[in-house]
Amino acid sequence: MNKAFVKEDSGDDDDDLDAGAPEIPAGTKNYITPAGYRRLKDELLDLIDNQRPEVVKIVSWAASNGDRSENGDYIYGKRRLREIDRRIRFLTRRLDNAEVVDTRRQENVDQVFFGAEVTYADTKGDEHTIMIVGIDEVDLDRGHVSWISPIARAITKAKIGDTVPLRTPAGLEQIEILDVRYPPST
Repeated sequence: MNKAFVKEDSGDDDDDLDAGAPEIPAGTKNYITPAGYRRLKDELLDLIDNQRPEVVKIVSWAASNGDRSENGDYIYGKRRLREIDRRIRFLTRRLDNAEVVDTRRQENVDQVFFGAEVTYADTKGDEHTIMIVGIDEVDLDRGHVSWISPIARAITKAKIGDTVPLRTPAGLEQIEILDVRYPPST
């Protein structure tokens, strides 16, 4: 079939959102830790300086081989190039709207705010430690939760020794703040 009659999905329908990336709540800033900002910036620079030029080289080579309709290198390369460009646009917007929060200037070291590492006890007495980070830095395996998550919203502004209510799927639970630290930025 002639390529002119085949509709190729450009994949740009979801250009404003990166797959699986959480949206920033309307009217709020994109708070991020200095380490998180560096990670996103490093990823952006790697995409621009390394990955994209390499894919462009492959696509250019594949295009020079003639018939593009059945050229797997060309088709895959173009698709990968669209993915890279979409990620570059996403990262650029996120970094442009980022509000880097330096916790070294935190004055209330016994109170929970963005960037805090908090140890709390649940009603069973089990201790948990989490760190409140930006929405692009969430890593549940490491205990990093978003500042817009229910647990972070429940404990924000709490102090050591406070007991705060946390709404969970199982119902309302009381958690006690045991420790608040602001680790240095890495």
